[in-house]
Amino acid sequence: MKKKVAKFSVLPVVGASIFFYSFSTREAQDLTDAVLEEFKTVNEELSFEVPHAPDAVSFDPQLRSYPELGKSYVAFKEALGFKESGGDYKVINEFGYMGKYQFGRGTLKLIGVRDTNLFLNSPDLQEAAFYANASRNKWILRKDIKQFQDKVINGIKITESGILAAAHLAGPGNVKKFLRSNGTNSFSDGFGTSIKHYFKKFEGYDTSFVVPDRKAKVNNPSVI
Repeated sequence: MKKKVAKFSVLPVVGASIFFYSFSTREAQDLTDAVLEEFKTVNEELSFEVPHAPDAVSFDPQLRSYPELGKSYVAFKEALGFKESGGDYKVINEFGYMGKYQFGRGTLKLIGVRDTNLFLNSPDLQEAAFYANASRNKWILRKDIKQFQDKVINGIKITESGILAAAHLAGPGNVKKFLRSNGTNSFSDGFGTSIKHYFKKFEGYDTSFVVPDRKAKVNNPSVI
């Protein structure tokens, strides 16, 4: 009797367990299917493929962003410094010209710089030297600037900034010779760079910032 009771009392429990397990598994499966379906739907809206970049926006290291300098005095001196040395304050070329603007020892002495080691290690001093030299050259060439500015010589438009750049390359004396000979008396440096190239390359900058000064010296290296 006890065995029968035990037997029949176990059956409902087993049946309920099977039913509950079946129901729970079905619910779990339904829940899993729902999550997978939702994930699948979301996944369909996303694209993990990287499209091929059009040629128009391909990376070009030359197109890096720089502040817009236009034709300002800063733009003038930076362009000239890049042409002279690539903007390197510490470079000395094979002819002994030094720094970002490639100054010779004689020119540096004229504007009050005698310590070349200090000069090479001081960007502020080099910037001040550039301004002092431009100021001195502008005074020396003041009459030529007035007489020849905006005229065309050998197809080159003469501007104040072109004159100052040419004077930096060749010295004010050679600029006078070129202008007063109507371009027949030219000059090229040791690397073959002609004075005509500087007249043309650096034309049209605003160099009104440079004040003509016959006795321009580097008195304050912080002046830029």
